[in-house]
Amino acid sequence: MANPPSYAPRGAAAPAPRVAYGAMPARPAALAGATMGTTWSARMALPPGRAEAAARQAIQAALDEVVAQMSTWEADSDITRYNRAGPGWQALPAAFFHVLSHALALAEETGGAYDPTVGPLVNAWGFGPHQRAFEPPSASAIETARSRCGWRRVRLDLDAQAAWQEGGTYLDLSSIAKGYGVDRAALALDALGITQYLVEVGGELRARGKRPDGQPWRVAVEVPDASGGHALALPLDECSIATSGDYRRHTGSGDGRYAHTIDPLTGHPVRNDLASVTVLHPGCMQADALATALTVLGVEDGLAHARRHDLAALFILREREAYRVAATPAFQALALAR
Repeated sequence: MANPPSYAPRGAAAPAPRVAYGAMPARPAALAGATMGTTWSARMALPPGRAEAAARQAIQAALDEVVAQMSTWEADSDITRYNRAGPGWQALPAAFFHVLSHALALAEETGGAYDPTVGPLVNAWGFGPHQRAFEPPSASAIETARSRCGWRRVRLDLDAQAAWQEGGTYLDLSSIAKGYGVDRAALALDALGITQYLVEVGGELRARGKRPDGQPWRVAVEVPDASGGHALALPLDECSIATSGDYRRHTGSGDGRYAHTIDPLTGHPVRNDLASVTVLHPGCMQADALATALTVLGVEDGLAHARRHDLAALFILREREAYRVAATPAFQALALAR
């Protein structure tokens, strides 16, 4: 921790400044707001001359832009405009194009286990913008929805910053836009000269620097039973963390309980031994999407994919009445290093 500032005796002439303005003590601040159907929060050390109001406004503006471009819940968003369009090329805002490009690359990398065109299936199972009292869709409804899915339906024109709409393609970026929102909020704080923060949107987090007291930011990986128990606590610096699990957002109960994560290859909600997957990555956009992709892939294929790509991932598996934890070498190395 920096040495405390010294002051001249009362009445003495003030000496010429000998330290940089930015070296003066920072003030702790905790902010919060609403976005994307959930909440955001940010804890930070505010440098001198930076007001909480400016930080709050910057974060909210960054998140509002993501919503305006990528929320299927907004009738006038850019993604809604794309989803309603007929066949042809659709120009996209730069941020939307960037996120969709990454989503399509991950779809190819995972053989379609991750798919940004899964929206018709998400809607069919009642997890989309027009939610309804839950009732599993019929086999014919699932097949109809599946006929509109497939990441290869979307092509990108890099020069024109445009995406091809085949007709009936419905993008859903819910599994990546939240993480991207965290990244954008972090960049907004960077632009204000705030370099010590922990930003969170709906449970996805990104940290930079240390807490105002000089200690590392610490985050906990939950035991996925809604008990609030922690499987592991990690210091976080210049890194993001995202978790995909079936214990928070689901519908039905007992044998009729369905998680909100849809397997694009089967058309049904994921039902495997995975309770949650947590990914550490420099970018929260990547961590968010990867956590979903690994969940869909399942324990064996997910671990193999994560190891092959040197991903830092933690898998929590259900085994009868207990949980088992499996971590990739990259995750173990980061956890030990911290």
